[in-house]
Amino acid sequence: MEQAAGGTPDAQSLPGCYRHPDRETGIRCTRCDRPICPECMVDASVGFQCPQCARGDAGTGHTPAASRPRTLAGGTVAADPRLLTKVLIGLNLALFLVQQAVGDRFTDRLDLIGQAYVPLLGSVEGVAQGQWYRLLTAMFLHGSILHILFNMLSLWWIGGPLEAALGRARYLALYFVSGLAGSALTYLIAAPNQPSLGASGAIFGLFGATAILMRRLNYDLRPVIALLVINLIFTFGWSGIAWEAHIGGLVAGVVTGYAMVHAPRRRRALVQYGTCAVFLVLVVVVTLIRTAQLS
Repeated sequence: MEQAAGGTPDAQSLPGCYRHPDRETGIRCTRCDRPICPECMVDASVGFQCPQCARGDAGTGHTPAASRPRTLAGGTVAADPRLLTKVLIGLNLALFLVQQAVGDRFTDRLDLIGQAYVPLLGSVEGVAQGQWYRLLTAMFLHGSILHILFNMLSLWWIGGPLEAALGRARYLALYFVSGLAGSALTYLIAAPNQPSLGASGAIFGLFGATAILMRRLNYDLRPVIALLVINLIFTFGWSGIAWEAHIGGLVAGVVTGYAMVHAPRRRRALVQYGTCAVFLVLVVVVTLIRTAQLS
């Protein structure tokens, strides 16, 4: 089973965001000089603008798409910046309820297992048997109420602000790339008969990307580093936790997160989605190698 566990700016007399006064920030709009939080920041040619100033750019010769408010990573500013996080939490909770209603037979069909005889199903199951979907479905299953509670709280705390900063498409790509990377590393290293499940690989990826984002914004990294260290202590000090998923997701999240927030403006989409594609190729390669070993 997997488990996982964001930080605030260095809060010494920092002003509050003009749209969210409870959120302290050290970033200001380059046009009107109003303080803006990560959720309100719109990437501009120089620095960041608030949504109001960004909308005021219409009529400057740019197309409507070009003048549309953008997030730090180049995504579109959404009316509900936490929509996908809510959907992901809802999907995890819904599948957990199905697990509780149907029982282990349902879980055994969808959790991550390399290759093993499953008594409830009466057959040899696993990714090595061609069931590659387990790399994905295991990301939405959980082993206990405490397990899903801890993961969903982490997803809300970390995922919401990150979704607002990256935009929906980039956030979703980061989530799935991190989760699949964690699943692939688990499949490669863990015992083939050891089942694994949980959203922790994806959440650790969001964790890594959050650290990169905070560094990009010159926020105080100590809170997120402390929380990460605590989680890693639990990862390696608590039995029954698939540390491979945590590490795989964390590495993918750090690298992909760096590409998301540091990609050069002119090739931003190419670098961002190209990095995601590279990790997906690595997932396929790792899966093929491990499958060949178990065949």
